[in-house]
Parts: sequence; C-alpha cells; structure tokens
Amino acid sequence: MRTQPAVYWIKNLHLTRHPEGGWFSETYRAAEVIPEAGLPARFQGERAFSTAIQFLLERDDCSALHRLKSDEIWHFYDGSPLTVHLIAPDGEYHPILLGRDPEQGEQLQAVVPAGCWFGADLAGSGDFALVGCTVAPGFDFIDFEMGGRGKLAELFPQHDALIRRLTRE
Repeated sequence: MRTQPAVYWIKNLHLTRHPEGGWFSETYRAAEVIPEAGLPARFQGERAFSTAIQFLLERDDCSALHRLKSDEIWHFYDGSPLTVHLIAPDGEYHPILLGRDPEQGEQLQAVVPAGCWFGADLAGSGDFALVGCTVAPGFDFIDFEMGGRGKLAELFPQHDALIRRLTRE
C-alpha cells in the first residue's frame, strides 16, 4: 500500500494549523449536548457529547505538552509511528506508541486520561503521522491548557529533557 505524502493529506483533508503544533480539522461534533449541571465541576458550560478531529504531525514538528479536562482517544491512520508522551498528575511518565505494528509494541488506539499532560512526536523514520482524536465530553478550547516550560519543569523536574523538547517557550 502506497502512503501519500503529508502535503496530500493537508490539502485533501482541509487541515489547518493547530495551536499545539501539527495540522487538524474537526470532523465531528455531536448535535446533542450535556448541560453543565450534568458534567463534573471542572467544566464550565455545556459540552457536546463527543467531538473528533483528524490530526497530522510532520517530522520536524511536535504536539506541544498540553492537557484537557476530558479523556482523549487517539487513533492511528497512516504514516510513521507516533509517540504520545503522558505525564500523569502524580508525575509518572507513560509513553504510548501509536502505529500499525503490534509486534513492535504499537497500538492502533490509546486513551489519554483527562488531566494528564501530554504531547507527541514521530517515533519512526517517516515524514509524518496521520491520526484521529476523539474527545468525550466534547472538546472546547476553554478546556485546553498549553503547558508552560517553567511551570512544567517546576512540577516535574525529573522530565526536564522531555519538557524542553515538547514545549514552545
């Protein structure tokens, strides 16, 4: 099976730049919403039941460390394997290798729990990774927090090298 280059996917999936890095387009936002009263206290306002995006990360880019108030499921589609780097609230580090070769420890899907700091970069030798991300309750930018290098280094000094690599300041 022939893999198309990154520019093909960016153009044909109508991807735009994402604040965390990479390229994305929202592909689904549930029409039904959960009222604020039905959500945990960490949410302000109503949320769609679920949302989904397509996300492409190129070789010289990264998904900068950030966290969400919802769980996020990552789905591998095409390209190079991708490492999703998780730092749990207690400081425990958990790498997730997304790809299509289970014999190499790669997974087609994985969950990033709400409240974990996470970012991603390419793990294989390819030029890009194309993945999908599903969030429930649905994504809203007010639930998105970009990780500041100083703050994260203070919280998790044991992960200084990773934090320097996956932050933009």
